[in-house]
Amino acid sequence: MILQRPVPSSGELLPVIGIGTWKCFDVPDNRSYPELSSVLKTMHEAGGSMIDTSPMYGMAEKVIGEITEKMNERDAFFYATKVWTTGRSEGIAQMESSFRKMKREQVALMQIHNLTDWKTHLPVLRDWKAAGKIKYIGITHYTDAMHEALEQVLRDEKDIDFVQFNYSVDARHAEQRLLPAAADLGVATIINRPFGEGKLFQKVSGKPLPAWATEAGITGWSNFFLKFIISHPAVTCVIPATSNVLHAHDNFNAGRYLPDHKTRLQMIECMSQL
Repeated sequence: MILQRPVPSSGELLPVIGIGTWKCFDVPDNRSYPELSSVLKTMHEAGGSMIDTSPMYGMAEKVIGEITEKMNERDAFFYATKVWTTGRSEGIAQMESSFRKMKREQVALMQIHNLTDWKTHLPVLRDWKAAGKIKYIGITHYTDAMHEALEQVLRDEKDIDFVQFNYSVDARHAEQRLLPAAADLGVATIINRPFGEGKLFQKVSGKPLPAWATEAGITGWSNFFLKFIISHPAVTCVIPATSNVLHAHDNFNAGRYLPDHKTRLQMIECMSQL
């Protein structure tokens, strides 16, 4: 089973690897459903639980709802989605639509996507959390340039449970302030863009793993990239997106143990030389 880390605001244990759904679950018809269902079963069998989505991701919320509705494991997943619009009534309508599409009466985590109109949505999320419609409140972004803004919201608002942002072995800006701030403030972290939208795989294409990595138990490049991320102590969960069962197996295999500090430094040096 993959490792777990506590959500600081509650103590609930969360597996360190989940699944993102951008593009991969945005499918036009149900022909892909068997494969996507197998991906979610693979996550469950490995001990994972988080499914992260958004109304921004096209059909993804609807697809998740239709697939999980037929799964015995449906209530074992940690469902996370987002509000991505402006205006209070518009935000409420969008979130209610997400609940219907995902076929959920409660969503574990509702996040304000890319900080869109966050000052308007945050009071609503507080009300929904108090009413038990959601368990946790989160904020997100995906660029280095917005890390300072995310950190400022965490410092100003004392009841944010999760912050989601980009971080990878070759995009380490979050190490400077945002990851330490989240740790200091007791906020769980979700890492997006762990593969740099595929750029990391392009960078290592045709290149073998270094011998020291194989000796350290790293089994492939996706394993390498994910292990680096989750070995940072302030990372709670990373959400690689995939619609491929074999890739899902590889991803979740990365969560079984962590590289030590020396290996992390070797990983950084390795990527800097490519």
